[in-house]
Amino acid sequence: MNAPPSSPAARAATQPDRSLGKPLTGWRLRLYTIIFEADTVAGRRFDQALLLLIVLSVVMVIIDSVPTLPTSVSRVFDVAEWGFTALFTLEYVLRLLCVQKPLVYARSFFGVIDLLSILPTWLALLVPELHVFIDVRVLRLLRMFRVLKLTGYVAEYTQLGLALKASRRKILVFLSFVLMVALIMATVMYVVEGPANGFTSIPTAMYWAVTTMTTVGFGDITPKTDLGRLVSSVMMLLGWGILAVPTGIVTTEMANLRGRPPTPTTRTCQNCLTEGHSPAARYCLHCGSALPEYLRD
Repeated sequence: MNAPPSSPAARAATQPDRSLGKPLTGWRLRLYTIIFEADTVAGRRFDQALLLLIVLSVVMVIIDSVPTLPTSVSRVFDVAEWGFTALFTLEYVLRLLCVQKPLVYARSFFGVIDLLSILPTWLALLVPELHVFIDVRVLRLLRMFRVLKLTGYVAEYTQLGLALKASRRKILVFLSFVLMVALIMATVMYVVEGPANGFTSIPTAMYWAVTTMTTVGFGDITPKTDLGRLVSSVMMLLGWGILAVPTGIVTTEMANLRGRPPTPTTRTCQNCLTEGHSPAARYCLHCGSALPEYLRD
């Protein structure tokens, strides 16, 4: 059980901020529990229904991009798109209504994703002149942001995100090493091959080095001399190890996360929306705000 904050600042954080949001009670508290917490029967059903809608809408956008799609099918997809947009808009509005501080959610990662997933359809309707500046189909591509909402409802996405966050320093150091190797080898190839064989500058040679180290090998620039081919062979062999290192770093961090206690619940703080509080917790582990009584079916 969390201990109550002892400092004056911490005690002040537990008091409701009247200027930024009202304490959740009644239907707002119940709605908040359903939408933001998945430990209740209603919350699980809401998340499952939302996941299904997200997947269906993304699949529809993918199929709708096929140019040979029959006109009758396109019309059905247009109607379905408005249905999905209306449902996602209602969900977004309900989220804003049931949180204590709507601006906190609106500016959060998933709040922005929610807005981007519905904004293109409304923009195309409200501002038809946009086609003068940009094809409406480009706006439709923003609907693919809906797929990012999946990360909020699958625990494995969260685990992968934590592993990437924990290994970010190691990955940055490794990438800096890769860039140094690419720069050195590109300079060597620029000197060995020269402009006559396509290596017109060091940046061009670096492009060749990156494509070679990643084993992509487009073939638009190739070495012609024996020494250049030897350098290319070394780069290809080095590329195998380069591809394996980041995978090993992230895998190790994910293995370390498995040994840690799992997130107790999906209980969230109504003040800062931090998730993962224990059912017995009385205060938020992030901002120190008082938590309401835990509701669970």
